[in-house]
Formats: sequence, structure tokens, C-alpha cells
Amino acid sequence: MTNNPIRCDIFCVVVDNYGDAGVCWRLARQLADEYGWRVRLWIDNPVPLQLLAPDHASGPVEVRPWPSPWLATDTADVVIEAFACEPPPSYVEAMATRSRPPVWLNLEYLSAERWVAGCHGMSSPHPRLPLVKHFFFPGFAAGTGGLLRERDYDVRRKDFDAAAFRAEFGLPAKSPDELTISLFSYENPALPALMKAWAASERPIRVLRPGNGDAASKTRNLSAHPLPFLPQRRYDELLWACDLNFVRGEDSFVRAQWAGKPFVWHIYPQADDAHRAKLDAFLDIHPAGGQLKAFWHAWNGLGTPDWPDFAARLPGLEGASQQWARTLAARPDLASKLVQFCLERLK
Repeated sequence: MTNNPIRCDIFCVVVDNYGDAGVCWRLARQLADEYGWRVRLWIDNPVPLQLLAPDHASGPVEVRPWPSPWLATDTADVVIEAFACEPPPSYVEAMATRSRPPVWLNLEYLSAERWVAGCHGMSSPHPRLPLVKHFFFPGFAAGTGGLLRERDYDVRRKDFDAAAFRAEFGLPAKSPDELTISLFSYENPALPALMKAWAASERPIRVLRPGNGDAASKTRNLSAHPLPFLPQRRYDELLWACDLNFVRGEDSFVRAQWAGKPFVWHIYPQADDAHRAKLDAFLDIHPAGGQLKAFWHAWNGLGTPDWPDFAARLPGLEGASQQWARTLAARPDLASKLVQFCLERLK
């Protein structure tokens, strides 16, 4: 390669939630900010970026709408198709005409399942063209692609002012006995019963719900507060400001782990209950998985959440959550491993 910046195209299709767009934007921004790559993000629906990254138009990443029909364009040195959304056929044809074929990656979904390490980096030759696609699996084990984590994460965490955050959103100062919870989940039939349990709690509970349009409410010992939809960096602040975080999907799931706070994961439901294997695979590797299992299963449709039992476990979960965050942070992050993978093939 020359000294010119590496050009990278990331292709993303927004399905029925903003999670895929969030992961793609986070990766695109990190490759541009930390590695100086010239990144174009091709996305079929740019609306999520207006919420996830309101300043995206002024940053180093070039956001392009995915047109139909596809207009001819130059290809990049690195081509990343996110979650098996294949680039347009004409783009793939153009990739094959380059003197040096691009590094072509399929960025897969995150999973803690054991087979992931064995499949990470596997190649898939194109059936007709002189191109090879590689599967890049995010993961927790050493043989996987790692997790997304920015270089400035620790600095931002250290500089965070929880009192100022609460004041900005009109929340009272935190009392010593208050349990502050962030609630971000898919529609969940278990929620009404959980809210009733929170209201009956002897300990005051304050629930912060990002992206929720309901009015603030107070029911016995439960105070519920809606928050605006928070951009990615501000969502980190919400996680830091809370004692317990309910998260969903992939991106907020990873951010909750970096926060080092106890959390509850609402995994994205899949056909034939395939998501349950992924849920249990993560519980098997988490240092507090045995203590989390019953409540997490219930929150994901396998029973009724027992809040008093889970609340009694929270003090013991704090140390395990911090230990887990330190363990993950000691390993290479996804962007650095992806860059290394590509550079080895662009020599």
C-alpha cells in the first residue's frame, strides 16, 4: 500500500431497529477518527443517524444513501458488508476489476457461542469472480474479532459528572438509598409486573427511559422519567449514571459491559428460539452468570421476573460487573483487530 489513507466502504441495511446502524456508525467513526481511514457509510435509511449521531454530517465519515438503482461508483480498498447485507452486484463486479482486489469482510453479529472462534476469519471465494470474502465475528474470546471500544472511553468515563447529568435532565440529586435504573428494551409483556414490583419496593427506585414519550410518573416508591433519544456518546453517560441498566440488542449490550454496572439483557428474539442459545452462551462466560440466569431468562420470556430475589443479589453483582469490564478491556478491541486483519492482506 502507498501512504495514501486506506479507503473503506461500509454497507448497512436498517431492518426493524436501529441497532445495525448503531454498530456500523460506531465502527465507521472509529476507523476514521483513530486510524485515519477514509470511510463511506452506505445506508438504506439515514434517519437513525439523525438520532444516534446528530453531528454525523460534520464528521470525518461520509454518509451516502443506498440508491436504487445503484449508480456506478469507485470501489474501496476495504469493503465491509454489515450483517450479510451484500453490496450491489455492479459494485461487486467493479471490485473484481481492481488490480489489487479489496479486502472484503462480512461483519457478523456478536455471539458468545463456542463455534464463533472457529469461524472467525474464514474465507469464502466468490463462485465466479476472483474475489474472496472473509467472515469477521465480534466476540469475547481471544480467537474472535473482539468488541467495539473507543480509545477515549476511559477518559470520558473519568470526566463524567453524574450530578450534572441528572440536573441537565431535571432529575433531583441522588439520595443515598435510591436505586437508579435505565430501561431500554423491546416490547416486553413482563414489564407491567416488574413496574408493580418496583412500586412495591421498600427502596426508592428511579427509572430513566430513553426514547420514551410517556409523562413522568410517581407510584409509591417508583419514580419513572422519560428521557429523549440519546446519541451514542450520551447513552454511555446514562449507563454510568445508573446503578442497574436494562439494555437490548447488540450495541447497548456491549456498552453496558464497558460501564461495569449490573445489567439485564433483552436479546433480540429470533425464529425457533435461536436467541436462547446465544443468551445462555453469554451467561456461561460471565463471572456472575449463575446469579443472573433466572432473572435474565424470565425477562426474555422464560418465566416471571422475581424482582425481590434479583434486587437482593445486586450488591454482589457490582464487583463481578467491574471485573468483567476489566477483563474485556485488557483484550484488543474490534476496530484494532479489524485494521490489523486488513493491513496484513493489503501489503
